Amino acid sequence: MANQYRNLPKEGGSPRQISEVVNNVMEGKINSTGEVTLATGGATTTTLIDRRIGPDSIILFEPITLSAAASNKYPYGVFEQDADITFAANTPKVLTITQEEYSYGMSLSSNQITVEYAGLYNIQASALFVNQDSQIRNGYMWLRVNGTDIPHSATKFAVVEHHGSVDGYMPVTVYHPLDLSAGDYVEVVGAAEHADVYLEAYDAITSPFSMPSIPSVTVEISMIAPSQGSGTAFEMYVTNKTKGQATINHLPNSTADKTFGYLIIG
Repeated sequence: MANQYRNLPKEGGSPRQISEVVNNVMEGKINSTGEVTLATGGATTTTLIDRRIGPDSIILFEPITLSAAASNKYPYGVFEQDADITFAANTPKVLTITQEEYSYGMSLSSNQITVEYAGLYNIQASALFVNQDSQIRNGYMWLRVNGTDIPHSATKFAVVEHHGSVDGYMPVTVYHPLDLSAGDYVEVVGAAEHADVYLEAYDAITSPFSMPSIPSVTVEISMIAPSQGSGTAFEMYVTNKTKGQATINHLPNSTADKTFGYLIIG
């Protein structure tokens, strides 16, 4: 790699050359920086080739592209359903979720939200229960991970009865932190004691006033802390340092242009 700033010849230099080199060093202009783009295709390591690397070198990284900067974020996501969901009486049902508002480090498929990285996550599921029956009816909601009900994640509530031409409504929220492994998936489950209880979605309105749409279900997920031994990999680390190269260890990468600037010390 070509030097950015003047080097002194081995036999020494003129006072002018020495002054230039020393002044550059004092101003932080040293020949120990470079750029590296992480390997793709799900790679978890990238080989860094640089003749200045030695077995005892310290290598520091800084993101210099948007793709690289995004890789330092903790995973998060917001998902929802914009259609009604019905129940059979006293029959638990995995709630339909088809819309992805935005996400990083997780994905939605077949009503399952799958996380890519291990860690402790905050999960909050909200739903709008509606009762068209003339009696108060019970409803229930809870969380599952990999198809298994999560203890202490359920809530029970009463949805008020239908009065005249007005249905009974009950907005409900379930919150529970979950310790998830990479590849785990989360589902939201609901149930009602009567088939006249369902989850309702509303389109946006402009009259008698303007109001945005109301989803029947909304799920928000965000990582609180990465798991020991995996989450710390959100910050890259280096192994196998030898003369002229080193191995960068990082999370599985399938995103192009994750380019980092690096500084070699020693």
